[in-house]
Amino acid sequence: MIDSILPVILCGGSGTRLWPLSRESLPKQFVPLVGGRSLLSATLERSASVASSGLDSSMARKPAVLCVANETHRFLVADECDRAGVAGTILLEPRGRNTAAAMACAAYYATTQSTESQPDPLLLFLPSDQYVPDVGTFCQTILSGVAAARAGWFVTFGVVPVQPSTAYGYIQYGDSIGEDVRDDGDHGVGNDGRNEVRKVLRFVEKPNALKAAELLARGDHWWNAGIFLVSAKTLLAALERHAPDIFEAAGVAMHSAKVDGHFLRPGSAEFLNIRSESIDYAVLEHHDQIAVTPFAGAWSDVGSWNAVADLADADPEGNRAVGQTLAIDCQRTYLHSPHRVVVALGLSDVLVIDTPDAVLVASASEAERVKDVVSKLRERGLSVATQHRRVARPWGEYDAIDSGDRFQVKRITVKPGEQLSLQMHHHRAEHWIVVRGTARVTRGDETFLLSENESTYIPLGTVHRLENPGRVPLEMIEVQSGSYLGEDDIVRFEDTYGRVVPPPGEAP
Repeated sequence: MIDSILPVILCGGSGTRLWPLSRESLPKQFVPLVGGRSLLSATLERSASVASSGLDSSMARKPAVLCVANETHRFLVADECDRAGVAGTILLEPRGRNTAAAMACAAYYATTQSTESQPDPLLLFLPSDQYVPDVGTFCQTILSGVAAARAGWFVTFGVVPVQPSTAYGYIQYGDSIGEDVRDDGDHGVGNDGRNEVRKVLRFVEKPNALKAAELLARGDHWWNAGIFLVSAKTLLAALERHAPDIFEAAGVAMHSAKVDGHFLRPGSAEFLNIRSESIDYAVLEHHDQIAVTPFAGAWSDVGSWNAVADLADADPEGNRAVGQTLAIDCQRTYLHSPHRVVVALGLSDVLVIDTPDAVLVASASEAERVKDVVSKLRERGLSVATQHRRVARPWGEYDAIDSGDRFQVKRITVKPGEQLSLQMHHHRAEHWIVVRGTARVTRGDETFLLSENESTYIPLGTVHRLENPGRVPLEMIEVQSGSYLGEDDIVRFEDTYGRVVPPPGEAP
């Protein structure tokens, strides 16, 4: 029997440990961190390889992927799915409820997709923000767990450690379950058909340095990658047994789910009734049929700036850099500056992260404390804690170039064929200047086109809309003036993206 695997990408998380590049409005999984690509994009392509690698290769269509994401990031996820060439269904959480809720809802969804040939789909749960460059080894490792998952085991994957680390949890493994689970040869398990899946003895929380060294020396612990392969029915049965309240509440939320294109929205009020708990605490610590198989390829959860630095090549002094940087008489220093020139002189073991509106300078030994910086910025009410100067929108993006008393300047980019909402403002007027492409402007009762170097004026209180009817991105400068320039001064009348009533603080 040939099984198909449904990859489930868990796209939640705020990535505060990678501030200022990663922020609540654009978490690390969406940031182009490696080779100009986002971690989510790489994860989608990797999961598509698993979904089509011999398990469902007879199906001539895009690989199917389920993404579980926050409502506010829905269009970012949709864009990444399009770029990766996958058929992505996006299950939207009105608010994060941790991994147990996300996985429960995904399992309920999978049961609705079951077929006569696949009555109990296999689900591969993947974090969206991991770096795994060896796709071939990754696929082979996942396939090695298929037989156990089909036999009712909860299969996780352990990374063979290369050094003691305090950044990861650990899995202690025992004997092979090969005698209990027989593979029929259809899954490519190992190069010689050998099943290397082992029983999990216990999970270990992130240790201190002394404990990490001890675990490595024992030789029976792997890093916990947070990746799981399990059948939908096995997962739901485990939840019903160990966390019946989550099992029941998730079922109620999914019973109320509504489909909106490729978005799947569980009942909002019902979803918020689900207890927030990780799958580790809700199920794994209590379950008795958990297996683990080793992954020996390169892997990182990119959980700190030190981890990001390790992805870059080092010079003879151990310095690493991305962007327009110069390190003079420095050792083991990481410089990240894609937007402007940053020079470091005489530094050792220092991280310098430059963005258009915030700079982080930190000792490399303090990288894990960056998340505390975000908390302090929030306490001071500073928007840089959560928002970038450049903000993504479903129609494109805007960059807040400058602002002052009663004025704000933005550079707006609208993707071909897209349009902003039909809207008006109570407190501001706007000047628009087209610098590239063609704009279709609705202003009151009139509609007209603007070409490059042409401009128009939108008076306060006038209903208006901006569209890009062309085939190239529309770029324009918007100058706002008025007594109040907040993004919540928007009254929407029509919107392609279902945002007629704007959430507090959301831009058009």
